[in-house]
This record gives sequence, structure tokens and C-alpha cells, in this order.
Amino acid sequence: MILSRIFCADEAERANNIGIGLNILLSAFKLLAGLLAHSAAMVSDAVHSASDVFSGLIVMLGLRVAARDADREHPYGHERFECVAALILAAVLAVTALFIGLNAVRRLSEPGEAQVPGVLALIAAVVSIAVKEGLFRYTRRVARKVNSPALMAGAWHHRSDALSSVGALIGIGGAMLGFPAADAAASLVICVFIGKAAFDISSEAVRGMVDRSADAKTEEAIRRSVLAVPGVEGVDLLHTRSFGSRVYVEIEIRADGRLSLFEAHAIAEDVHNRVEAAFPQVKHIMVHVNPVGEP
Repeated sequence: MILSRIFCADEAERANNIGIGLNILLSAFKLLAGLLAHSAAMVSDAVHSASDVFSGLIVMLGLRVAARDADREHPYGHERFECVAALILAAVLAVTALFIGLNAVRRLSEPGEAQVPGVLALIAAVVSIAVKEGLFRYTRRVARKVNSPALMAGAWHHRSDALSSVGALIGIGGAMLGFPAADAAASLVICVFIGKAAFDISSEAVRGMVDRSADAKTEEAIRRSVLAVPGVEGVDLLHTRSFGSRVYVEIEIRADGRLSLFEAHAIAEDVHNRVEAAFPQVKHIMVHVNPVGEP
């Protein structure tokens, strides 16, 4: 169980580090392309990519803190720090959306003379869309695999950058075709997409920070797994509660009342080990044995 947790943490951090490295290279490339090709949209997009580096550092911090073992002050572990990191990322996305939206409104209300961007800016936008969409899909896949809300928030930040690059592509293309207002109009649409991503991330993070049960399918699978343990004659109670990306389980099982304490304890221990081995998201299960039959 411990080895599985360490492996998941390493995989999540590796995915996040790949995103940080690519974002550094991509933001530098887009900034250079924007300056050389005289594209304000591409320079703004480069700044957005640079914000992803900051977001990646937040995710890294959240993953490392969440992976710490339980201590005296945090006896249930630190998993909820991932939700805190996700909330911070949601706030960064919301501010980014607000900045893009206000800037778009300003450009639409105060149209001025704009220099026609060069082809290099167009190429940079296409490269950015491809890289960021690939990063989004890869990071989302890993986040689902290890059940990491912070990494999932980072994945959606990659998608927001891809959408920002789509807006830059439309704006640059429109400016090259003689429609300078296309950039600002596309930015307003992108603002809505990024704002929705921020809302979805924050909603999921809040759900992870409050006690709620696992889904019905998971609870039923746990129940079937427990009933398959030799010596278990039934399940009287099954409660689950989320703790960040992990789940705690409390269960009451029925066993023959004529068994010795050692035998009943062995059955409970078998239930404990089987559930934690079969369900990686379960951090701990507390098993209570109820006797069946006449004393």
C-alpha cells in the first residue's frame, strides 16, 4: 500500500515537472515570436504560459505536502493540501480570465492603429495549441490515474492556455486578413472558457475538502469484496468518507459468536488487508465485528 502511494506520488510529480519544463520553453518561444513578429496577442499569450510555470510550482508544493506521512498535528495525513493547491490554481485561472476579459473589452472599445503581425506569430500559436493540448491530455490522464485534484487543476490550466492560444491564433489571423477586432472578440470567448474551468476546479476542490461518502458503485464493490472474505457472514454497516483524494472506511461485519477473540480478530484483519489492497484510494479501514448466534 505504501509503495503504491509512493509510486503514484512520483508519477504525478513527474507529469507536473514535464509541464513546468515545457511551459518554460514555450513561454520563451512565444515571447520571442511575439516581439519579432510584432504581435501583442502572442506576447500576452506568452505571459499566460509563464503563469503556468507558477501554477506548476503550486501543484508541486501541493503534491509534496500531501504525500507527507501522518504526524501528531495531522493524524489523518495531509491529502487535503492538494485541494488547497487546487483552490489556489482556480483563483489564478479566475484572475487570468478577468484580465483577458477586461483587456478584450478595452481593445474593443478603444480600437487603435495596430501593426500587422508576422507569420512567426501564427506559427507560434499553432505550436502552442498542439503542445498545450497534448500536455492537458497527458496530465489529465495521470491525474485521473492517481486521483489528484491538484494535478487535475494543473491539467485544466494547460487547457486554458491552449484556448488562449486559439484566441491568439484567431486574432493574429484576423489581423493579417484585415480584421483587427477579431483578436479582442476571440479573447472574450476564451475568457468564458477559462472562467468555467476555474469554477469547475474550485467546485471539485471544495467537494474534496468536506466529508462526503464515496460513490455508490465504490461502496457496493467494497461490500462485495468484504462478503467474499471467509468467516464474514454479513455486513451490518458501511460508512465511507473522503479526505482529499483518499477515502476512509468504517465497516461492521457479522461473524460466528462462538469464535475466539483471536479468530474474530484474524477475520477482521483479513477484511482490512483485502480492502486496502483492492482499493488504492482507501487510506484506512476500521473494522468492527458483531457476533452472530446465541452466547
